[in-house]
Amino acid sequence: MSLKHGLLGLLEYGDMTGYELCKVFNDSLAFFWQATTSQVYRELSAMEKKGWLCSGEVIQSGKPNKKVYGITDEGRSELTQWLARDLKKSDVETRSAFLMKIFLSGRTDPRQAIENLRAFRDIHVQELSKLEKSSAIDTYGQDMKDNLIPLFWGLTARFGSEYYRMCIAWADESIRILTEVSQ
Repeated sequence: MSLKHGLLGLLEYGDMTGYELCKVFNDSLAFFWQATTSQVYRELSAMEKKGWLCSGEVIQSGKPNKKVYGITDEGRSELTQWLARDLKKSDVETRSAFLMKIFLSGRTDPRQAIENLRAFRDIHVQELSKLEKSSAIDTYGQDMKDNLIPLFWGLTARFGSEYYRMCIAWADESIRILTEVSQ
């Protein structure tokens, strides 16, 4: 996935400022795609130059003016083409520095790997909690006229929950195994 396509997809639901896009992105997509604020703004600028977005300035009193982005017909066409492209292996490949560390941990004391696994587990417990507390689907989905949109959002959220649960269970089992061999 590319960040630009995620942003185009979010703008399909309505015009937003860069700040709003970052918030919606983090509330809905962050468990499978992370982006910094600077990356979002860089992509918005590039997409506007390509004609995929248009923007307008909203004058505010007492606050700085804000720039609101909207998707153009060219942007919708790009998003539609991207969604229709065949899935490639590279679309689902995983890279994990953490798993590389675990794979190579036979060179170290198992207690170090156990500490890394505990940290990994804690991160996934926190992320699962955030995902389960997130009301992004309810918040943004209630404004959708098409019921399929929140359905697909829910499917990806379910994947996220199941993924985090799997990571936690794997970490627990790995800690148990390593604890047994290091005693």
